[in-house]
Amino acid sequence: MGILIDADTRVIVQGITGAQARFDTESCLNYGTKVVAGVTPGRGGETVHGIPVFDTVQRAMQGRRVDASVIYVPAGMVRQAVLEAIEAGIKLLVVTAEYVPIHDVIEIVGIARKNGVRLVGCNTNGLISPGVGKLGGAGGPHPEQIYTPGRIGVVSRSGGMMAEIALALSAGGMGVSSSIAMGGDLITGLTMSDYLALFEEDDGTEAVVLFGEPGTDNETGVAALVAGGGIRKPVIALIAGEFQENYPAGVSFGHAAAMITDNNKSATAKRRMLADAGVRVAAALDDIPEMIRGALGGRSQTPCGV
Repeated sequence: MGILIDADTRVIVQGITGAQARFDTESCLNYGTKVVAGVTPGRGGETVHGIPVFDTVQRAMQGRRVDASVIYVPAGMVRQAVLEAIEAGIKLLVVTAEYVPIHDVIEIVGIARKNGVRLVGCNTNGLISPGVGKLGGAGGPHPEQIYTPGRIGVVSRSGGMMAEIALALSAGGMGVSSSIAMGGDLITGLTMSDYLALFEEDDGTEAVVLFGEPGTDNETGVAALVAGGGIRKPVIALIAGEFQENYPAGVSFGHAAAMITDNNKSATAKRRMLADAGVRVAAALDDIPEMIRGALGGRSQTPCGV
């Protein structure tokens, strides 16, 4: 259960012959993800971990159902790879590259939305539905040591903090329905409020944890959605980066998008805005499980399907 993928999701990997793609693909296969083909121009006919490699997405899809593509190509080639996948009809794309030119991101995000394609990233570590499957590098080679199946959704601007939240939930006797590293760039395919809306519709999710940072309007969208009654499930937010408020405006730490361009984009302002909208704001990771229990009336979390 969870969002975006299920146990029957069929996946191709664009750029599968690269080192990171090979490493992550092996981890995905070991976790049970159905990777059915890879694509690297000029490398058709090869195999990677037993997966056939093709020169184009269209050739990879001949005789195969493909639901998703994980894209490992250099930043300057992301536009071409995404457009090729969209033209082929793939409806879920996970773009791992960082430093994709902003004008390319604006174009591919607009085209993806127009064609009903869900684009995760750019600059994402991937996503995981524990016990079901994963795309990208989420959880590394041993995701079962980090992610416990459960009923809490997670959306994070940071891949590392996505894992930290999962560990905190496990320590608190809870688990994850789906967890997504949405990407740390200024513009992402799906926004934080987009993911929140998907979790609202998911029967396997009882509450959602968000990890945010300074910069961007993601939390503003979440606050509007919650305050407007669009989300009925409990939402817990952890917003990092308060230290950055001690530095001159325009100084950025961490992700490229984590820049305080006005007072409303600071961590302190975002915490206040979310709390005013009805989101429960955690001061630390260890606070999250208890806040979830309080929001759900103290009832325990059980794994999906139990």
